[in-house]
Amino acid sequence: MPALGLVGGFVDAVGGGGWGPVVTSSLVGAGGVPRYVIGTVNTAEFLVTAAISASFIAALFSGHWDEGGDLANNAAAVAGLITGGLIAAPLAGYAVKRISPRTLGIAVGLLILLLVMFQAAKLAAWI
Repeated sequence: MPALGLVGGFVDAVGGGGWGPVVTSSLVGAGGVPRYVIGTVNTAEFLVTAAISASFIAALFSGHWDEGGDLANNAAAVAGLITGGLIAAPLAGYAVKRISPRTLGIAVGLLILLLVMFQAAKLAAWI
């Protein structure tokens, strides 16, 4: 599982997201109980996000990311991400508690398929 954590963290840091879909789908696909997988992944995602955010802020304040501007230029995006996470976390906990593992597994799989199809359509239109 360390390799999965490495890949998930890399995808999250490089792509601006992806820890949840990569790690959750892999662990659920390997037979993990969705309720525990989602809780564990969300807890680990907090630590990954904290590390990425600290690196981002350090880059802004140290001048290593000149084209990014200062923190004030990115405050609205950061606030939006924090607010969305604060709203989504309790809803996810409630859903995992109430929805059956089979239904959760199907929902995660369908969501990933829809996201991949959406990204593929965007890429096809871009090319």
